[in-house]
Amino acid sequence: MSRNLIIRIVIAVIFGPLIILISYLGGWWLFGMIMLFAAIGSIEFQVNSGVRPVSVEFWLTLIFTMGIVASSTLVSAESGMMAFVGYLILIGIVSAIKNVSPADLYKRQAWLVWGTAYLGLLYPFVYFIRQLSTDRGGDWLLFLLGTLWLSDTLAMFVGKAIGKRKFAPTVSPNKTMAGFVGGVIGGIIVAVILKLWRLSEIDIALLLVPGILVSIVGQFGDLVESCWKRAVGIKDSSSIIPGHGGVLDRFDSLLFASPVLFLFLKFFVYR
Repeated sequence: MSRNLIIRIVIAVIFGPLIILISYLGGWWLFGMIMLFAAIGSIEFQVNSGVRPVSVEFWLTLIFTMGIVASSTLVSAESGMMAFVGYLILIGIVSAIKNVSPADLYKRQAWLVWGTAYLGLLYPFVYFIRQLSTDRGGDWLLFLLGTLWLSDTLAMFVGKAIGKRKFAPTVSPNKTMAGFVGGVIGGIIVAVILKLWRLSEIDIALLLVPGILVSIVGQFGDLVESCWKRAVGIKDSSSIIPGHGGVLDRFDSLLFASPVLFLFLKFFVYR
């Protein structure tokens, strides 16, 4: 067993249960964790995209990313969207008066707008899932996190063991079709376990379908972040989490999968 894998396991054993505990506690604990992830993610995104911490764009983006998350979770999704519109206007104005070529200005503005939407508009869905049900909100976050973590683990091991055909060779050369299928199986396993353990009153079909969807969308979310990392020429978004890289590396799939699970629950379980 490699040293890096040992470190990954140790960190997962320490922080995995803590994240799950906070998910069950909900409220300000969950809000604080989401805000922390969004803030660190914004810093990682900007630094690696070439935005200097001394620039106006850096602080404007960081403040608005946190503001969008806060207003979405504490007030309403509509207020979060309005905050994003305000950011879009301000960053456009600030970028337009820079003494840089229009091509470079537009590229930077596009990066920043995308990163702010990615973090600011998607992270609140983790909180929304918890708020769907007073009794079962924590169980659904356990479902979400368990599916993503087991899918990621099985995708890695199955891909290394029997993977041959590349899944997305230009974006993530190590990912294979076999690994992708292994990840989907992880979603099915978690659905069955939660049916037998915490969500016995939910029809199995209403667990299997989101389990598969969360796994699939989560794996594509990982590819989206890999695409960004290859575009800026980095391997990890940071080294803040030993053995795992940065917050963007560890929770990239969560950002894409949480809206999918929320919408499924909203329309098919808690309609």
